[in-house]
Amino acid sequence: MEIAGGIVIVLLSLLAWGGQTLNWFAPNAAGKLNLTEAEDTVEPTYWADIRGEALWDSLTLWTMVPAGILLMVDDAAWAYFGLVGGGIYVYFAGRGILTRLEMQRRGFRIGKAENVKLGLAALAVWGLMGLLAIVAAVISLSGI
Repeated sequence: MEIAGGIVIVLLSLLAWGGQTLNWFAPNAAGKLNLTEAEDTVEPTYWADIRGEALWDSLTLWTMVPAGILLMVDDAAWAYFGLVGGGIYVYFAGRGILTRLEMQRRGFRIGKAENVKLGLAALAVWGLMGLLAIVAAVISLSGI
């Protein structure tokens, strides 16, 4: 179970961290891969927000990659990365979902409807992964 869980964590977190890192360094390339919207299709305020978000996420979302790798090799240190990374991913997902929903509610152009739905679904998956990692890490550290 640890190997499968570790693989899922690594793949999902590489998608989030890698996507945001690419979005920070090369937003046009990220746009071509549908990882972000093109600047001219969204509100300037939203564009500024997702640019700052991409930088911050590229600095923080890496934490779940070592958690997954350590889980795969059955190293108990995975739990510490899982706690920290899980918390970061819960925050990342919650902020991302609520900000996008509020901007939509206020009529901001934040992207094509299908891309926004896909983005919200992906954020929900990453948030759930973060919650599950926190629970599993607490169980692992408590010896339950």
